[in-house]
This record gives sequence, C-alpha cells and structure tokens, in this order.
Amino acid sequence: MRTCSAQPLVVLVSLLALDSCATRPVNPRIDHADAHSGYRFETRQVYREDHENLVILAFSGGGTRAAAFSYGVLESLRRTEFLGANGRRSRLLDEVDIITGVSGGSFTALAYGLYGDKLFDDYEQRFLKRNVQGEIFGRVLNPFNWPALWSRGWGRSELAARLYDEILFNGATFADLNRGAGPFINVSATDITNGSRMGFNQGLFDVLCSDLGAVTLSRAAAASSAVPVVLSPVTINNYGGTCNYALPEWLTPFFQSNDTPRPAARAIREFGAVSEYSDGVRRPYIHLVDGGVSDNLGMRGVLDALELIETMHDIGAPTPLDNARRIIIFIVNSLSTPPTDWDKHERAPGTLQVLVKATGVPIDHYSYEAVELLKDTMARWRLLRQLRDSAAFTPGHDPAADALLRAPEAQIYAIDVSFQQLKDKNELKYLNKLPTSFHLPSEAVDRLRAAAGKIILESPEFQRLRNDVGATIAPDSTAAGEPNRVQ
Repeated sequence: MRTCSAQPLVVLVSLLALDSCATRPVNPRIDHADAHSGYRFETRQVYREDHENLVILAFSGGGTRAAAFSYGVLESLRRTEFLGANGRRSRLLDEVDIITGVSGGSFTALAYGLYGDKLFDDYEQRFLKRNVQGEIFGRVLNPFNWPALWSRGWGRSELAARLYDEILFNGATFADLNRGAGPFINVSATDITNGSRMGFNQGLFDVLCSDLGAVTLSRAAAASSAVPVVLSPVTINNYGGTCNYALPEWLTPFFQSNDTPRPAARAIREFGAVSEYSDGVRRPYIHLVDGGVSDNLGMRGVLDALELIETMHDIGAPTPLDNARRIIIFIVNSLSTPPTDWDKHERAPGTLQVLVKATGVPIDHYSYEAVELLKDTMARWRLLRQLRDSAAFTPGHDPAADALLRAPEAQIYAIDVSFQQLKDKNELKYLNKLPTSFHLPSEAVDRLRAAAGKIILESPEFQRLRNDVGATIAPDSTAAGEPNRVQ
C-alpha cells in the first residue's frame, strides 16, 4: 500500500524538471556608443550649480556595518548648512556631486541616488535594521528556489538581487537613476578574471557596447557585494567591438607615447585594462564579484581622476575641473579590525580563520595605501603651488620648470571618516567587533550612524574646510536635532 510520503519526492522531481526555465537577466546590446548620452558623470554636469566646489563621498565595503556608517554620513551632511557661491544657504548634502560605493556601501549610495531625501523616511526599516542575510539564506534553503539555483548562469547572487529589488529598489534601473537630479552614483565590482575594477557607468558600458540604462540597481548592488564563495559571481554579456566605440579624444595622447606622463601611469593602466573589453568575441562574458576585492574604499576611481587631472595640467591640456577651487572628499571607511589572540597560543588558527584573515589583510592594507596616496596628492599640489608662487621662481625663464610647477589650483580636503578617528576608545572597541554581515542589532546600526556624525565634526580636515570658507557650526545643534549651520 502506497502512502503519501512519496509526494515530496514527486514535487522535488517536478521542480527539478523546470530548471531550464530560470535564466539570468541579460544586459542589452547597443548599436552605437554615444559619449553624450547615458548615465555618466559628464552628462550629469547640468545638475551642478556650484562649479567652485567638487564634493565626493567614497563609501567602503563592510556589509550592513558599511551601509549604516555611510548612512550616518548622509545624515550628518543633511544637518550641515553653509552659504554657497550663489549666495544662498544650502545643505552640504545638496552639494555632493559624486558618490562612489563598494559592497555594503553601494546600497546606501544607490538608494540615496534613487530616492534622495525620501531615503531618510524608511531606509532603516527597509534595509539597515532588517535581517537581510537571514532572508537570503532562507531563500537558498527553500526547495522552490533550487531549480533556479541549479540553472546555468543563475546563482545565489541573482537570488539576492531579487530580494534587494523587493525590499529596497522596487525594479528601478540606471535609467531611473539618470532621470533624477541627484549626485552621480558610481558603484563598482571586480572582474574576477583579471582582478580589475569595473564601475557601473555608461562610459564603461560603452566599451561593452551595452545599455547600462536597462540594468537594475539591485543587480549592480548584488555584483558589488558578491563575496567570493559565499555568493556566486554576477555574469554580464560583453558585445565589445560591435558599436564603433573609440577612446575619448582627451585620452588619445596618453596611448600614443611609450613614455606615460607621471603620475598618471596607474590611471592609464586601468584604462588599458578596460580597453580589453572591446573584444567581445574573445571575452563574451564578464564575471563580477565583490568590489572590495579590487578597491574596498571606492577610492581608486577618485585617485585615477586626480592623477589624470594633474598630468593634463602638466602638459597644458584643459580639464573638467579648471574652475574648481575645492575638491572635498569624504573617505567613509567602515573597516573594522577585531583583535585576535592567535599569537598567544601554540595551536595555529583554523583553516576558515586563516582564509578570512588572508583575504582581508591585503584589502585592509590597500585601503590604507589609498588614503595615503590621496594625502600625498594633497601635499604635492600644495608644495608645487608654494614653489610656483615663491619669490625665487620667475615664470617663463625655464619652460621645463613652468610645466613642472603647473599644479592644479584646487585645494583638496581629505576628510577621513573611519573608526580609527574616534576619540572614545570604548566606542572604537565596540565598533571594531562588529562583523561583516548583512545583519546587525538595531543598537549597532544606531551607534554606527552616531559615530559617523561625531567623527566628521571632530575631523581636523573638516575643521580646516570650515575655517577656509568662514564656516561656523551652532553648538548643541546636533543634540537638539537641528541643522549644523555653516555660515
């Protein structure tokens, strides 16, 4: 006599028979690359009212820890007001031109780009204080999702992207982002084949001969946060070589000479890696993992841009920032360094512990180097201007010296918003113990947000910015919930 116990097996077999129905989203092809359209920084210039200041936020990776910490920065800048070049009082948040995001930081960046001030209404409930990690695992363990998970090209990251879409992005694409008037959002992932950084902007998608506008924000966030092994790579199609793409004219001189002008060598190498995508026949697919593998601070693109600007000044070429007086960069780094006692015991740490440490240490050191490179650029520009303006220098006497001292006029303000800047050692100890996951206690989320605002207000670089623009912040305004008024 048969019993109903066989029914679950019948259902499972039926589900497995449907595995061919699950297909990954495919980014569409374009027939012609147009440098004047699509979601790119150049086309967003129409929304910039203040061309004297360029304000950049760089959001690091680190799961919900990074998402909450970067959200606290947005809250702090929302409370800060100053008198702009147009004579009108405005919030510092409204002056932000670019937000870069990696991994956990990409969620806050993309969500703010999409929703603007509406983000402050429900981001905590929709994402920060939600057990996103648990929901992803729950869907992975759900038998009804197994056929899709076993399909070719559709893995755990696609499942995660679907969840992100449901709880946060509501089907929005980069075309929706492009219709908004907010800052340019540039989130990035890592091409696992060659280790290069890949940003979700139309400039790079031109090389792929693909339309970024049709790509969902949830899939970009999934690619940027696809931690290797834990989540599957996100695959996109490459149609490079089919849309008459050509390098921008201003880049041509750099590739015509074997002697790359310094200090742009690293930036040119990055462009060279990107140009490899122009052969879609040889590389028809690109597999993306967590952006933190190649740039955990989201700073590489910023550094590349500054290096190119400096080099273009050296050769006398015009740059997009010739009129800028200030380049203000908030480096929002949620890197945590939990202490270990491994060196106190004879027994070595386990395999998993070593794997986590071995992958994290190089990323952490690279993050440190990125901040130091930015500070070196600040110092170099300042020194060149001082030499040029000194009494010992006579313009026109030595053309080589003229070229060497042709430093950009813009002052750089590098505001380091990282846990290590906290003066409260107990709070630093607490934040340093927070794991890299997509689930944190509500208390941790609130303390991360508060810490970000406190670090900004106490930052020496932020104080320098305030002094240079004649700024003042009303005392106790933060505690009272009122704006930090910068006059």
